[in-house]
Amino acid sequence: QVQLVESGGGLVQAGGSLRLSCAASGGTFSSYAMGWFLQAPVKEREFVGSINRSGGRTLYADSVKGRFTISRDNGKSTVYLQMNSLKPEDTAAYFCAADRVYPDSLRREGYDYWGLGTQVVVSS
Repeated sequence: QVQLVESGGGLVQAGGSLRLSCAASGGTFSSYAMGWFLQAPVKEREFVGSINRSGGRTLYADSVKGRFTISRDNGKSTVYLQMNSLKPEDTAAYFCAADRVYPDSLRREGYDYWGLGTQVVVSS
């Protein structure tokens, strides 16, 4: 069983940056593709981006492309979400997730393990 813990959320002004981290334990981190998702109040959870197990490939939602970057450090069992040029509409809880079944794919759904999330608030 994999445990995922997100950190790095907070309050930031529009145009600012944040870096979220997601630390994994209890499994072989390099065996999983990893994804980031967001959920704004009273909205459905949305795909933000994903990275394959080696870190060589990434996929992003159109809404964050060019502003957000996903990376991973398999030695530290951690995946990161660098968020630049933040907008008020980026305000949401952000979750990381691990994909055990398709570690070399970049999926938008079907993840097996989830963290509890970290809150990001972007003020205008």
